[in-house]
Amino acid sequence: LNLPISWNINDIAFKPDGTQLILAAGDRLLVYDTSDGTLLQPLKGHKDTVYCVAYAKDGKRFASGSADKSVIIWTSKLEGILKYTHNDSIQCVSYNPVTHQLASCSSSDFGLWSPEQKSVSKDKSSSKIICCSWTNDGQYLALGLFSGIISIRNKNGEEKVKIERPGGSLSPIWSICWNPSRQCNFEQLLTVYNNNDAEGVIVNTNFQEIPSTLKSAVYSSQGSEAEEEEPKEQDDNLEEHNDILAVADWGQKLSFYQLSGKQIGKDRVLNFDPCCISYFSKGEYILLGGSDKQASLFTKDGVRLGTVGEQNSWVWTCRVKPDSNYVVVGCQDGTISFYQLIFSTVHGLYKDRYAYRDSMTDVIVQHLITEQKVRIKCKELVKKIAIYRNRLAIQLPEKILIYELYSEDSSDMHYRVKERIVKKFECNLLVVCASHIILCQEKRLQCLSFSGVKEREWQMESLIRYIKVIGGPPGREGLLVGLKNGQILKIFVDNLFAIVLLKQATAVRCLDMSASRKKLAVVDENDTCLVYDIHTKELLFQEPNANSVAWNTQCEDMLCFSGGGYLNIKASTFPVHRQKLQGFVVGYNGSKIFCLHVFSISAVEVPQSAPMYQYLDRKMFKEAYQIACLGVTDTDWRELAMEALEGLDFETAKKAFIRVQDLRYLELISSIEERKKRGETNNDLFLADVFSYQGKFHEAAKLYKRSGHENLALEMYTDLRMFECAKDFLGSGDPKETKMLITKQADWARNIKEPKAAVEMYISAGEHVKAIEICGDHGWVDTLIDIARKLDKAEREPLLLCATYLKKLDSPGYAAETYLKMGDLKSLVQLHVETQCWDEAFALGEKHPEFKDDIYVPYAQWLAENDRFEEAQQAFHKAGRQREAVQVLEQLTDNAVAESRFNDAAYYYWMLSMQCLDIAQDPAQKDVMLGKFHHFQRLAELYHGYHAIHRHTEDPFSVHGPETLFNISRFLLHSLPKDTPSGISKVKILFTLAKQSKALGAYRLARHAYDKLRGLYIPARFQKSIELGTLTIRAKPFHDSEELVPLCYRCSTNNPLLNNLGNVCINCRQPFIFSASSYDVLHLVEFCLEEGITDEEAISLIDLEAPRPKREDRQQETVNNSSQILQLVETKDSMGDEDPFTAKLSFEQGGSEFVPVVVSRLVLRSMSRRDVIIKRWPPPLRWQYFRSLLPDASITMCPSCFQMFHSEDYELLVLQHGCCPYCRRRKDDPGP
Repeated sequence: LNLPISWNINDIAFKPDGTQLILAAGDRLLVYDTSDGTLLQPLKGHKDTVYCVAYAKDGKRFASGSADKSVIIWTSKLEGILKYTHNDSIQCVSYNPVTHQLASCSSSDFGLWSPEQKSVSKDKSSSKIICCSWTNDGQYLALGLFSGIISIRNKNGEEKVKIERPGGSLSPIWSICWNPSRQCNFEQLLTVYNNNDAEGVIVNTNFQEIPSTLKSAVYSSQGSEAEEEEPKEQDDNLEEHNDILAVADWGQKLSFYQLSGKQIGKDRVLNFDPCCISYFSKGEYILLGGSDKQASLFTKDGVRLGTVGEQNSWVWTCRVKPDSNYVVVGCQDGTISFYQLIFSTVHGLYKDRYAYRDSMTDVIVQHLITEQKVRIKCKELVKKIAIYRNRLAIQLPEKILIYELYSEDSSDMHYRVKERIVKKFECNLLVVCASHIILCQEKRLQCLSFSGVKEREWQMESLIRYIKVIGGPPGREGLLVGLKNGQILKIFVDNLFAIVLLKQATAVRCLDMSASRKKLAVVDENDTCLVYDIHTKELLFQEPNANSVAWNTQCEDMLCFSGGGYLNIKASTFPVHRQKLQGFVVGYNGSKIFCLHVFSISAVEVPQSAPMYQYLDRKMFKEAYQIACLGVTDTDWRELAMEALEGLDFETAKKAFIRVQDLRYLELISSIEERKKRGETNNDLFLADVFSYQGKFHEAAKLYKRSGHENLALEMYTDLRMFECAKDFLGSGDPKETKMLITKQADWARNIKEPKAAVEMYISAGEHVKAIEICGDHGWVDTLIDIARKLDKAEREPLLLCATYLKKLDSPGYAAETYLKMGDLKSLVQLHVETQCWDEAFALGEKHPEFKDDIYVPYAQWLAENDRFEEAQQAFHKAGRQREAVQVLEQLTDNAVAESRFNDAAYYYWMLSMQCLDIAQDPAQKDVMLGKFHHFQRLAELYHGYHAIHRHTEDPFSVHGPETLFNISRFLLHSLPKDTPSGISKVKILFTLAKQSKALGAYRLARHAYDKLRGLYIPARFQKSIELGTLTIRAKPFHDSEELVPLCYRCSTNNPLLNNLGNVCINCRQPFIFSASSYDVLHLVEFCLEEGITDEEAISLIDLEAPRPKREDRQQETVNNSSQILQLVETKDSMGDEDPFTAKLSFEQGGSEFVPVVVSRLVLRSMSRRDVIIKRWPPPLRWQYFRSLLPDASITMCPSCFQMFHSEDYELLVLQHGCCPYCRRRKDDPGP
């Protein structure tokens, strides 16, 4: 735009959306369309030169200030809406970016206006205000004064900070601007300015640059080493971190300040008078124009980068179009210039290290694998970058810096300056080697040492389009060079002669050589990727749509190329695999592809699945394995392993299975290898094993059959429980094989908890035992019965198992049925015994006497266990087990005595005596058993009586009366043998006797008893009672009551209470007969039968009860060798009619022997049946006969134990106990 020379461009303002440009030119405002530069409208409102213009951030209005001392507010529709004045000409205006408050500054004051205010608030200024700028948050306004002072004021106009520059009025502040970025790192600026002499500052970091949390580092003056940046505490005053003021004064200096007024770094000398300053691209760069007649670009740190555009006159103003890379420059001669700033990418790549320019003055080296980054601050414009192995070359405007790594570690990122070549070079491309740098200058290549000495030079036929170091020994590296004319050369840095590799028709854009140096990939200007064989110069293949290419450094036959938004991977001569990818491919290492997109490079992990499968399709397993090693998924590894296994490439398969850690297949491969070592060569068999492992069972079966191993196929199917498949495989083959299959199928069904199916299969296979076991374990009685009934009786084992399970399952009836079917009578008897079905057992025993012992012995044991001892004895007798019968009873008696159950002991002893009497029928044991019989009878009588004594002494209440206890005590004392039976206490007997004797008036007997107690050991609990009784009895008379004296009913003699002879009459020696309940002496006299009279005859004679004839009875005493007998004999002339038992029987005996009463037939005939009591002992004992001398006093004898009772006592006891108190015979039981 060329305006009249008289119209100086004083100021420029863009509308915030960038569509309009407002110029302050002469005394008017000019509004231009930025899209095509047409003048939309001139605005006339001022009467003098317009010095300044500013647009509000919201785009609704803009303001202009003029030398006519007025400020006009305009709308976005280009209409003036407000005008106000100052006392002097207006120098600058600026809108608050947040509140849209307008600051207008004149030569003597400044004013603040906002739409909601009615008037403009004004403040005086000590000097002429030349420029002003609001902070980003709109809180502060910075004023630049002609006196060299910067005044920072708040929104109300109050001064908060005053910065006095050392130049004073000689350095008027001509332009100021706050950095628009709120992420500006002023500490890095501080580092730069404190190290003006440093040639390169290196900062290592993971590249998370958060400016407010990074600590500045102190560097050496050479800048050859770097320190790690460390995090520091964040400052509370964030405003100071976020607001940086750039100041340009006519002292020809550029300076930076914090909001607090603290200067950042040192002043930057400009060597011209700056007229305008403006930030570009969100605060990363600074535009500066002035008296040097050009607009220059500086970094935000103040480092000059270059000229944007040269003009013919001073540059008074420069502005950046919002949100774009366009800048506009206004000059004194009325020229308006638009520029677009484009920043080229300056970078270098070697394997996994990528170096690129950042912020125009920094170099960042990025490790593409570890993602670690290092920043090198050069503080000058970086023009070229080259990287190779441990070398890094950076070209600056006036020199080249060569860096090297501290160590040979592949992950080391610490660089230091190795050499400096202080010389200005002009070159298109820069390459660094181990000891040289290569400069490319259009058609010419120059090789320089690190000291800057040119060692050799190569002149090319055409422009050099691409150059790359392809490795080699240090100092002898090879270069790959591509020319515009299509020629491709290889140059060694120590050789003057270039080697032409090949010549193609199209220009070279990109080159790469394979790892083995056998193949060359070229991208030409037609976007075609061509691959050549270097030795034969043959074109192997070509692919379209390529802008860059790279060989895989780890795989000879793989390359990738990018273009058209796609990444293309090609393996060997296979079709291309394509996937979406933005950017340029610059490297290919293993499974990582390095892609440059815009200004950043990234490592893209690309699974090599597609090329691997291409090799697999052609059964090239080793090549596929090499591809897989570059990086594929676990699924791809498994697929490779399977394919190699099916292809019988066991080596490759083994490696692949090791990768996926599949031990199962590794074991298979190991077994196949072992078999091969042993000489097996049948590949069909190996492949069949592989198929079976893979689950391809039908294919495996076919191969097994083809190789003649049908048994292996059957084994496979049965192991897998694929029984139907096995049957199909067998077809109508051997029935034995089919049966085996069914059995295995049943085994499997059993194992998987399908017992019903297993049972059916076992039955169909004839495996009845296994079927029975399952049914038995599961308690299926019905199934067991069905099986048992279907089985033939000859199949004893399954039938026996059936019966055993039926017995366990509480089905004895069905078990008995099974035993009967088998004819196993012994097991049947055992079953009846175990189930206690005694009736069935007895019935079977009747039919088969040989099982008698098997029935009665357990029956007797069962009876004994259930306290049914009488029946148990009978059972033992029936079984012929006399010893067991006696042993059981003896044990029971011992237990009863030990537990003081004396009535039970008496009962068991009586049982024992009767048992012995039964055994005594055997002549061989007669004498011994009869002796035991009498012994046990005596013990039974003793324990029966002692039971009452024990109860009386132990229990607080006694059921027996004093007379009964008195009689029992006397009976026991007279009957006790010398060795007192176990459990019987003489103390208790004597104590009871003493007590009851005293109570009944037998004082003499009581005294005798107490005297006897004194000679015995007395338990402590009786001690006091006995001592007291002993004393009190002394007060009683020394005689016994006559009423207590016992009478002998045979000789009518009164016997003493304490009889030394025992329980017999002291006169006639006749034994007393006692009641088994009250122990009174019963009115009975025992008599014997005359010789020749049998028991049957005696009974018949007594039953006749013929009337007695008158006769004279005489007593006749005969003495034989062994006994003295008193006989009642009859004489023919006898006249007496009295009963012989009423005759006087007492006499003076010459000896102490007992003379029994012997009766003849006549006497027997005269006796009444009701007067005679007969103890009908079984043989070998004889019956005992007793004559009641008081027929009116009724006596009852128990028909079982033959004990005598008063009838009323017996009836009462039977009613109470339901049985005989002695032998426990129940009243409803039949007699013996």
